[in-house]
Amino acid sequence: MSGGYRKREILNKGDILKKEASYYQKLKSGKVQCLLCPKNCIIACGDQGNCGTRKNIDGTLYSLIYGKTTGLYIDPIEKKPLYHFHPGESILSLGTRGCNLACTFCQNWQISQNPDAYLQDISIEDVVSEALSRKNFGIAYTYNEPFIWYEFVRDTAILAKENGIENVLITNGYVNIKPLEELLPLIGAMNIDLKAMDDEFYRSTCQATLKPVLNTIKRAKQSTHVELTNLIIPTLNESDEQIRKLVDWIFNNTGSDTPLHLSRYFPCYKLNLPPTSVETLKRAQMIAEKKLKYVYLGNV
Repeated sequence: MSGGYRKREILNKGDILKKEASYYQKLKSGKVQCLLCPKNCIIACGDQGNCGTRKNIDGTLYSLIYGKTTGLYIDPIEKKPLYHFHPGESILSLGTRGCNLACTFCQNWQISQNPDAYLQDISIEDVVSEALSRKNFGIAYTYNEPFIWYEFVRDTAILAKENGIENVLITNGYVNIKPLEELLPLIGAMNIDLKAMDDEFYRSTCQATLKPVLNTIKRAKQSTHVELTNLIIPTLNESDEQIRKLVDWIFNNTGSDTPLHLSRYFPCYKLNLPPTSVETLKRAQMIAEKKLKYVYLGNV
């Protein structure tokens, strides 16, 4: 077991499975403060945090999505995208609902931004058994943000690792360092979405900030295999200057061997800009390859 892990009681109230959340503190007047992600939400009794998946019930913070999934699928590992981790193999992929960001261009908004997304019950044993029976080398926590599914991801990852199964996170990287460090010993690889090297971009289009994502990348790189994805969006983060800034940071902080996936944007959710041109992606790739060894184009 990783440091800090302890089994918590699972409670059933009504039709919703709830598990006491990790990483929070109790405040006065029945309020709690969630300490899982950098938003550090202060939540009154009866209210939910910004992610919509953690609720204060009578002064205790619970996860509302423990044991709840939007579905399981078998994917090639390259779809994550991870090109340098078990290439050519398949991985069991699953997610739930919710996100701690609110990107206007979200490509999976139907589950990440939809509080009414359909969920089905699943146990950690179900997930691991499915991975073993399908002879997948690992489990990918993906489709929405896995860090807000923290308790279920951690518990599943522990059982998976005990059974020789790899764990993979596909994440926005918006998590506090302590919960990240608890989970890292269980994780074989991460694809982290570095949306732009621009704090204003994060604030205006994602309702978040840049620095915690950079901290996650640097810390994860010390412990596990890391690949990065950047969704290039016309007029927002496509300029040569922005691409150079992103590439320089990757080179200086993680090294030239960190794979970078430059992904093509298509209109989605609340953003209706025209799709990114293939020429723009190729130009960005040329800039990136001056310093990085492995640069790939996605959604083309």
